[in-house]
Amino acid sequence: HVQLVESGGGLVQAGGSLRLSCAASGRTFSSYNMGWFRQAPGKEREFVAAISRSDGNTYYADSVKGRFSISRDNAKNTVYLQMNSLSPEDTAVYYCAADRRYYSGSYYLSNPPYYDYWGQGTQVTVSS
Repeated sequence: HVQLVESGGGLVQAGGSLRLSCAASGRTFSSYNMGWFRQAPGKEREFVAAISRSDGNTYYADSVKGRFSISRDNAKNTVYLQMNSLSPEDTAVYYCAADRRYYSGSYYLSNPPYYDYWGQGTQVTVSS
């Protein structure tokens, strides 16, 4: 079992940057696939980025490719989401997710049902 706590959200102007952090409890962080998802008001939760447990492969939604970067520091039990060139369309609650099962590849890592653990979310608001 792992607990996830996101931080780093806030209000930023369009074109600005934010870095989200997700701190995980436990000793086996390196064995978890980690993902970031977001949910805007009135919309379904959508995939943003993920990083695999084994080879560190990263996956991104088309809407954030080239602007967002996911990374992990296993020594700190933390996964990060660096967000650059933010636009109002990026406004949402951002959720960190973790899963320890042996899934790999973009299909599994980009789909919410393949994550067992979720954080409470952090609000990101981008003003125009």
